[in-house]
Amino acid sequence: MTQPALRATESAPVLLRHDGSGVTTLTLNRPKQYNALSAALLTELQQALDVISKDRTVRVVVIAGSGPAFCAGHDLKEMRAHYERTTIAALFAQCSQMMLSLIQLPQPVIARVHGIATAAGCQLVAQCDLAIAVETARFATSGINVGLFCSTPAVALTRNVPRKQAMEMLLTGGFIDAQTAMARGLVNRVVADDQLDDAVLQMAEAIKSKPPEALAMGKKLFYDQADLGLAEAYALAADVMACNFMHDEAAEGVDAFLQKRPPKW
Repeated sequence: MTQPALRATESAPVLLRHDGSGVTTLTLNRPKQYNALSAALLTELQQALDVISKDRTVRVVVIAGSGPAFCAGHDLKEMRAHYERTTIAALFAQCSQMMLSLIQLPQPVIARVHGIATAAGCQLVAQCDLAIAVETARFATSGINVGLFCSTPAVALTRNVPRKQAMEMLLTGGFIDAQTAMARGLVNRVVADDQLDDAVLQMAEAIKSKPPEALAMGKKLFYDQADLGLAEAYALAADVMACNFMHDEAAEGVDAFLQKRPPKW
């Protein structure tokens, strides 16, 4: 894929990585820009995901944001300064590929959401497998407010939120609060601000306790079957379950269940 020419100069790393006990946290680190997705940040995210996809010591990935916000979407100032269709089209293609990589990643991905998640930032929340938000978090597909319908965020949003509620967000650009986001299916849990890290860690630990290859197979199946008809989805799911059952992890898990002992993954 051709990379866009946009390359803003940054005084600090735009992406931070922290590894701990099988959980890797990728933190968007442009706090003054509310973690807007510059070309440099998208490149760093893509490179990190590519490396993680091949690293089976990483069991869970957390996407977080530094400073007062999770992510405010694309960097409109940077985009306006490079006002050429080929450059802008390449940037959106780059972002779309990064979003697809989240789905293709074998490891489950949790969005750790605080502050605002707007436009492509809201898309990022929707594209992660799971999301936990603080009570004060707010979400919007706000591009329409500046004359830009959030077409690419709509792809992820409409795969999480019912159509009429998604259209309301896309057409009005208005914010919804965290409780509304949870009610509509955009996030899994809403917690007090001081409980966010504990809630994310608790979810990550629950996932870590499960067999990694079964999780990887299951995640892939989840997204593959979603776009199929019912009969095709069942056929694919049955084949994946058969492969899963023949894996060493399943043999150990079933034997442990029958022998009434903890499994040894």
